[in-house]
Amino acid sequence: MHDAQRARRRSSAGRQVRLAAGATLLATVAVACGGGGGGEEAGGGAAPAQIPELTDDELTLSFIWFEWPPAQALEDFANAEYTKERPNVTIEVNTVPNANWRDAMFTQFAARQTDFDIPILDSQHIGEAVTNGNILDLTDFVEENIEVDAYDPYLLAAYGQYPQAETGQRDEDASLYGLPLLGDTWTMVYRKDLIGEEPPQTWDEMIDVAAQCQADNPGVSGLAFHQSNGSDAAAVTYNTVNGVYGGNLWDSGEGQIEGVINDDAGQKAMDVLVNEMKPLTALGSGNWFIDEVNAAVAQGQACIAFQWIAASGGLLDPEQSTLGTTREEISEVLGFAPLPSQETDFVPLGGMGMHVSAYAPEERQAEALNFMAWFLQEDIQKKWAAAGGVPSRTDALQSPEFLDGAPYNQVYADSVSRMRDMWNVPVYAQLIDIENTNVNAALNGAKDPAQALDDIAEQQQSVLDSSGGLD
Repeated sequence: MHDAQRARRRSSAGRQVRLAAGATLLATVAVACGGGGGGEEAGGGAAPAQIPELTDDELTLSFIWFEWPPAQALEDFANAEYTKERPNVTIEVNTVPNANWRDAMFTQFAARQTDFDIPILDSQHIGEAVTNGNILDLTDFVEENIEVDAYDPYLLAAYGQYPQAETGQRDEDASLYGLPLLGDTWTMVYRKDLIGEEPPQTWDEMIDVAAQCQADNPGVSGLAFHQSNGSDAAAVTYNTVNGVYGGNLWDSGEGQIEGVINDDAGQKAMDVLVNEMKPLTALGSGNWFIDEVNAAVAQGQACIAFQWIAASGGLLDPEQSTLGTTREEISEVLGFAPLPSQETDFVPLGGMGMHVSAYAPEERQAEALNFMAWFLQEDIQKKWAAAGGVPSRTDALQSPEFLDGAPYNQVYADSVSRMRDMWNVPVYAQLIDIENTNVNAALNGAKDPAQALDDIAEQQQSVLDSSGGLD
């Protein structure tokens, strides 16, 4: 039965989970383990410290994520491995387009009824989900079931803690509402045959090398990077450049954005992005995101590109590339390196955590907790790495299963200590929309870059202030 179910699942590639409309969902609340409960002010409740008794009945454990290769990889991996322990369980990873990901989850959260058990949240979504009581508090469960010392403290904080700490820090007294599922950051992808074996070491050098490569190779653009107004694409690009030129997105202690993101360093970063990097991109690239950057690299149309590591697997696929007929041939042409540094060496934190819906039935909440405890074991994390996942356990990150799995995996292992996240506040969705819209407008020539940055600062500060600041 499970094989048949999985076959049916795999035959429907490109499936999308429905966007549940709040108007059609009743505010019916499934009682959470430890007390999720009804009413507008109800909290998500706390998961029990010990995993409850699991059912022997047939059960489908449902995730929600966005459409990209790791989603299918997770479903295939879990159905191959988790069912060895729990043969009565089928794993479904339902997906939506990236731009709809947040709304697909929070529309159902608002109705207090979800058709998913494990929402995969971006790190910045956690504050909104916690303050609305949408996910379970996992603190006691983590203490009893998870080897926290096996993780970089910042990764535990980034994918589960709320309120969240500064980059590189974890407050051990703070609550955890999620656990790492997939780590990620950007890698610099470069054409070894066009710019040489050694990648540029500074951002300024990278721009110079890209400009020379573009001049020397007609029809090939110097750079390819995310510019889209969808999801967090353009904002992450600006935030990355802001970081390496010594800027800050805000003063998190004071809740101050205006005068911080648009200070001299912030303006320098915007100038570099719009006036130095943008001219090195292809015509029509103003709305590029993951797929478009991958296509440009695979088709030999970019000298240097920036991409999420977890989205880079297709770059080595001969069926998707014109750079070689085998994985080995493509690897001779493409190099993968950590991002260059400049004033600092910050890189963007990517990846996501897994959480438990406060509205899932009790038996599926119990199964979700069991899955998390299973998934985060050392041997399973190494198997996940071998299957193409990006683990967060330090021992798995340093294992041959991960480091030898792909040429960009070492990049991730080397980049963990450099990661910087965005604001982790309940109004994140509004802040990111403001930044995406304005950065995209600046990149596409619809707004003066300096004015775009000032508008970001003013509008974001207004949202943060009207929301009560950091609360």
